[in-house]
Amino acid sequence: MSTNRYANGNARRKLRARLKAEGRPCWICRAFGRPAAIDYSLPHNHPLAFEVDELVPVSKGGSELDYNNVDAAHRRCNQWRSNRSVGQVLAIASKAREARNSLPQPFSDW
Repeated sequence: MSTNRYANGNARRKLRARLKAEGRPCWICRAFGRPAAIDYSLPHNHPLAFEVDELVPVSKGGSELDYNNVDAAHRRCNQWRSNRSVGQVLAIASKAREARNSLPQPFSDW
């Protein structure tokens, strides 16, 4: 399958710059209830670096140039997500939050 990701480099760079300027948090970390801030100064190969994540993956027919189909993510989160749908990610995150919330909590007066 061919992708326009490299053929439309200028449009992709503009989209990336727009997301970066907005300073968005990682949508995947937010779904899991984790700290979601992205350090936009990190080098591109750092696990917590900013990446553009296509909500409908390109491999499933999504557009990598549609502003409404992209969000910010950490590199490691985007790699973990792979081509899972947003619904799958949200379902996994919901189960993880439920499991975390069902753990016994220490007494507040300890």
